[in-house]
Amino acid sequence: MAEIKTVDETHKISDKRGNGKLRREIWVSEVTGQVIRYNLAYINHNLHAHDNGRVIGYDNAHDGHHRHYFGKVEPVNFVSFEDIENRFEQDWIALRNDK
Repeated sequence: MAEIKTVDETHKISDKRGNGKLRREIWVSEVTGQVIRYNLAYINHNLHAHDNGRVIGYDNAHDGHHRHYFGKVEPVNFVSFEDIENRFEQDWIALRNDK
């Protein structure tokens, strides 16, 4: 199945709002237009030096849908891509508010 990368974004987070970067990569099927691959990450080398600085992340690059959190990887129940985006946003906001 052919896929197209439709989103490739990196946003710098100001020091005041938590520092680091938010990264979004999304690939969709050329045939159906549905998301078939994704990578969502909050990267901050000051908080986590391992895993290329990925503090929080969701992707389905290998071994199914999973969540990265400070180096720990755990599977997640995939409902929809929108649900994954919401989980990622909630995780990042919760981490930012804990500071």
